[in-house]
Amino acid sequence: MISRKISLTFLMIALGAACAYAKKEPKYEQVHQLTPEQAALVDKAIAQEKVLIKNIQQHTPLVETYIQDTRPDVKLYQVPVEDQYMLSRVDFGKGFFDKSYEPRSANKRGFFKGSFAAISGLSKALGLEKFTYNSNGFMEMMFVDPTGFDAQHYVFSYVRREFLGSVRTWVYDVHPKVPGMGRFFGRIWVEDEGGNIVRFNGTYTGPKHEDSSKYYFHFDSWRMNLQPDVWLPVAVYVEESQRVEGEKSVGLKAQTHFWGYSLKLPTRDAENVSVKVDDAVDRSEDSQDVSPLQAQRMWITQAENNVIDRLVEAGLVAPLNPNGYETQVLDQIVVNLSVPNNLVFPDPVHCRILLTTTIETTTVGNTILISKGLIDALPNEESIASVVAMELAHIALGHHVDTRYAFNDRLMFPDESSFQRIDMYHTDHDDADAAKRAQDYLQASMYKDKMSSAGLFWAQLADRGKVLKALNTPKLGDSLLKADGTPWMADLAHSAPKLNWDDLAQIPALPLGSWLKTDPWDDKVHMMTAKRYAPMNARDKMPLEVTPIYFKLQRYDVANAAPPAAPAAAPAAEPAPGGEPAQPPAGDAAAPQPTATTPNTPQ
Repeated sequence: MISRKISLTFLMIALGAACAYAKKEPKYEQVHQLTPEQAALVDKAIAQEKVLIKNIQQHTPLVETYIQDTRPDVKLYQVPVEDQYMLSRVDFGKGFFDKSYEPRSANKRGFFKGSFAAISGLSKALGLEKFTYNSNGFMEMMFVDPTGFDAQHYVFSYVRREFLGSVRTWVYDVHPKVPGMGRFFGRIWVEDEGGNIVRFNGTYTGPKHEDSSKYYFHFDSWRMNLQPDVWLPVAVYVEESQRVEGEKSVGLKAQTHFWGYSLKLPTRDAENVSVKVDDAVDRSEDSQDVSPLQAQRMWITQAENNVIDRLVEAGLVAPLNPNGYETQVLDQIVVNLSVPNNLVFPDPVHCRILLTTTIETTTVGNTILISKGLIDALPNEESIASVVAMELAHIALGHHVDTRYAFNDRLMFPDESSFQRIDMYHTDHDDADAAKRAQDYLQASMYKDKMSSAGLFWAQLADRGKVLKALNTPKLGDSLLKADGTPWMADLAHSAPKLNWDDLAQIPALPLGSWLKTDPWDDKVHMMTAKRYAPMNARDKMPLEVTPIYFKLQRYDVANAAPPAAPAAAPAAEPAPGGEPAQPPAGDAAAPQPTATTPNTPQ
């Protein structure tokens, strides 16, 4: 009995000592002292972070966040189950302010004033307990720590040197000396010439001794050298592989993109701002007289030019790139459809890129607008042609933009009101007529024997559209899906073979971000040059899904200003839009070649 009491006593002492040791155990790993050279680069990075904040205060970029909630899946690893979309114009000039590009009313289409949202502080919690998302929470991830990033608040540990593209960086692990709300905890990459932080990866800490996952997500934030000696945030990837929502295991993937850094500062409070809209180009012929029909068409063209110019100013439509994807690929597809169908338009039909991730299209006069998100998801030329054919039918059927925009004053409003103040959608009746006419155009074109392949995209869009409702809710134009979730080109979808995840040759749709990249400074779009890889299993397909972001960084070349760095790799092997299907060998796939019908396709 005495022996047992002694044993229990020693056990209690041992447990007490273990608990005491656990309480004294530091939260972070012990770090090694930096060399003078390593410490000097850290000091430079701290100073440059303050410069970056001042640079951002001089700009009002657009910030787009697209979120997909996911759940585990046996075959596909994870699948999206819900999504959210946010687009804002951010002004840091007098604090942290966000003007959201509010969507048009779901029940009423028309004009109404947009809202102004003031955001109170950069260390605000995201409210994950309620599983709701706040756009400003995602915007915070463009900063390491805007109020206290210095040697007094943080400890730095050197890791290694690493190239990100052609930029050599020094990598450091970073943690706060004392945990506190909104302090950064993770890893930073510092370029070795100017001391700019070009990437940081980790999370923010919560209150002392509390789990930060209740307050903040894990994220990977990237910056680019957009102007001489100016590095600015361009993209953030967020991922939480597991959260607990009741008894369900759910995850999260999100991308935030920044662009429009060269846009002018909008008026903050006035609803009626002054904007410059160029007059419509005079396309009159030698005749001094104008017929009534010609006058009507010129009036429509003036409204078209005004609307397009206004959307470019608002950062919603990419500026025209004469040698870009719009002219080299999309305009050629317009020709491929117009010629065999004997479509002769008074003015040429051209295509432009709407910079949003949402899946949508519309027409403005003789201009076809297709969203970047839609282009990125389209797997081949015939699927692009099926989208273009429907918009071409709208033009041929006279479904033009409201001619009230021929008056410039109609377009004098703050940028964030663009979604409410510009109506570019078509009625359901117009969409039904255009879909029917588009089928005829396709059957008379060079794409007639590939309609089953094009139909796969529409079938996949309808299948994923059941859960990706935000992605398929248009901001300016038309959805490709009807209100009941069926595609407008339903006949095309019915002609497609059954969706088969195990058929690796069947690529109905691509992950988001597969083809185009936006220059964050001037908003022009460029074709990505990433290598393509064939899917090895069903999990590699990821149609219409959010994926991680990775950039091959490069320094700004004053003499030869190049497009921004592209993501390092696309997640699946596909035929380039406007190109033949890629046949990758074992290992890296060669860049797909353009077809004869789409010459000079950017690769």
